[in-house]
Amino acid sequence: MSAPDHLGSRHYQLPVRPWRHLPTVPEALASLLQTLVVALFLLTFVLQPFLIPSESMERTLLVGDFLLVNKQIFGPAGSPRSLLSRLLPYRNVERGDIVVFHHPDPSYLVKRVVGVPGDHIRIEDGHVLVNEAPLNEPYVAREPAAPNPFRDNFPGRIYTDPNIDPVWWRQLQNLTENGELVVPPGQYFMLGDNRNHSKDSRFWGLVPREAIVARPLVIYFSLTRPSATDVQQATDDRLGHDRELAARLAGFARWKRIFLVVH
Repeated sequence: MSAPDHLGSRHYQLPVRPWRHLPTVPEALASLLQTLVVALFLLTFVLQPFLIPSESMERTLLVGDFLLVNKQIFGPAGSPRSLLSRLLPYRNVERGDIVVFHHPDPSYLVKRVVGVPGDHIRIEDGHVLVNEAPLNEPYVAREPAAPNPFRDNFPGRIYTDPNIDPVWWRQLQNLTENGELVVPPGQYFMLGDNRNHSKDSRFWGLVPREAIVARPLVIYFSLTRPSATDVQQATDDRLGHDRELAARLAGFARWKRIFLVVH
């Protein structure tokens, strides 16, 4: 008795490939438009790019760093709550924050908040004291510079530096009590991290709250640029060869700083 034919035969079935829908031209355009709208929203209300041009914030921020700053974190001073503030809540400016603010010359500066309203500030031999206590500043760079009594011992009693704004000098006399600057309401005292090479609140005065517009968020790119305060020396006397070109190509950017979060 022979076995049924279907037991001895093999049936092959081609694999079934999932059906994929290719987007039509209108769908692709709609997707692109949505991406552009989101990007435009972020760049208009939340993020803004900046380039660091000077060494005043070394070693936290280097010459050639490209920053994305958060324009939403502090919000407009005294503004009522809005839908945007509910999505991205505001917070107060705090001591230790790095901030971007409007300044007459140039239009924007970036410094670190060292004194908030009500603080008593003085600097002794380059070291900051806030409310009689030494301020812990692990971020500060103290690169060599010529002695400057006003810069290193603040507030100064004598007008000794031509870089001091004369209007600020007159205001400073009224804000000084017992050898300390008393930060008034709605004002902030700013210093650069590269303490010996920064023109900051010591020289041109306090920053009003309404001038503070953003906080640096991340370094999205960093070009290798020399700093005027660096002393760079060759590590040895070996002659260059074919690897020099590759080294130059690799060295035009600071790759390790890309996507570095700013603190």
